[in-house]
Amino acid sequence: MRLVLATRNAHKLRELAQLMEPIELEPLPDEVELPPETGTTFADNALLKARAAAAATGLATIADDSGIEAAALGGAPGVWSARYAGEGAGDVENLAKLLEEVPQGADPRVTYVCAIAYVDPDEGELVVHGRCTGTLTHEPRGEGGFGYDPAVVPDDLPGDGRTMAELSAREKDAISHRGRAARELKLKLLRAEDRGRPRGPLGDLFHRGRG
Repeated sequence: MRLVLATRNAHKLRELAQLMEPIELEPLPDEVELPPETGTTFADNALLKARAAAAATGLATIADDSGIEAAALGGAPGVWSARYAGEGAGDVENLAKLLEEVPQGADPRVTYVCAIAYVDPDEGELVVHGRCTGTLTHEPRGEGGFGYDPAVVPDDLPGDGRTMAELSAREKDAISHRGRAARELKLKLLRAEDRGRPRGPLGDLFHRGRG
């Protein structure tokens, strides 16, 4: 099975390609333009991108939207995570703003959220979600991962103390929001394919036009 991945983010392409094996992911063709992320939820934005890429290529497509929600900020930055410090801001600027707005002594709880949308032009669409909870540290550490990873200590490794950026790729994939969402989608796709669907392998798992 081969799917188009609707992203221009090289980190996501590399990470999702590993997570979705043995399903193969194809890069988004250069000529396909993705719409702006105007949705109010991660599912909305994932569907916007997957629908646009599926319509342009005529192929089954997946797209993810993900970010971090800080309890001290009422769930912000949320869908604005990738541009929290402004349009064109990078990981360093976004993380710096989050640490500034959640000072030491504030509620440190954070949740990574990921929505992955699967869209087949003929059969319909499906959205799965993954979550990873943790605490924010004001001493960023680690060279792995990307985004807010250097400042997030995951709850899944109690007493370990390492940030997401200090974990190996295998350790991170096992507990990350994107890893959990990707495994759920992969399981649904492979199970449906085993049932022998000729196209649109999700069959009755699809919902049409709903985020």
